Amino acid sequence: MIDFLQMVLNGIAAGSSYALVGLGMVLIYKASEVPNFVQGEMALLPVFVAFMLLESYGVPPYMAFPITLIFAFFLGCFLEFAILRRAKDPNILGLIIITIGMEMILLGLVSWKFGADQRVMPFPISEYDSIAIGNLFISSLNMLTLVAALFIMLVLFLFFRYSKIGVAMKASQQNETAARLMGIKTKQVRMLTWGISAMVGTVAGLLLAPVIMEPFMMWNPMMKGFAGAVVGGMTSLPGAVIGAYIIGVIENLFGGYVSIEFKSVVAFAVIVLVLCVRPSGLFARHYVKKV
Repeated sequence: MIDFLQMVLNGIAAGSSYALVGLGMVLIYKASEVPNFVQGEMALLPVFVAFMLLESYGVPPYMAFPITLIFAFFLGCFLEFAILRRAKDPNILGLIIITIGMEMILLGLVSWKFGADQRVMPFPISEYDSIAIGNLFISSLNMLTLVAALFIMLVLFLFFRYSKIGVAMKASQQNETAARLMGIKTKQVRMLTWGISAMVGTVAGLLLAPVIMEPFMMWNPMMKGFAGAVVGGMTSLPGAVIGAYIIGVIENLFGGYVSIEFKSVVAFAVIVLVLCVRPSGLFARHYVKKV
């Protein structure tokens, strides 16, 4: 029983990093209805910028990490303004290809600038420090990731519920034409959404960097975050978080009881199963157009 609970706890810890990436993907999907496959690399580049600030310039962490988040925000805004917005009447497939192209560009830039060698991110909390909860153990870094995921979800809920910009974002997501007629600058709103999404993903990247830091470090979290968002519902922020935790727990139980080699495949098997039963995800409404 202890082993089962420990695997569940480890799955929740892993799901926290997936949840942060999934939240970023849902933000952009709600704004443009396009799966954003550059989400991982929008975090990858800022993480290496943080590493450069810490290692090359000796900037203390309490300054380097906020600077990194600000850089991530402007990177997201730049990608939307300079690349995505310039596409001339693209369809959904075209926008997906554009995001994949941006992913390859950022990945290539990081590989060219920093090389393919694995590095160690200086971080105030060690991955080897653990917290005991009865007979269960969780690393301090995983606990911080869990708290960060729940905190960011709460902040986003309050932001969308009570701030003027958040309400404008919700209006633009629900009906862009009506929002534009009401005076909302929908293009600027979409750009801000990309910036916020990049910041959320960068938090996940910074928390993953002490464990693994190399150019492909965000691929697995991005794919699992996407899986969690699909399972929970691509239009539901709480659904993305819950879906990510479901993916994290199921893959850890599968790895512990069935096969560690096929652990990563489970996430996509869950996607297929959920989409067969609930095409819009577990926590999103399914709309049917009648013609």
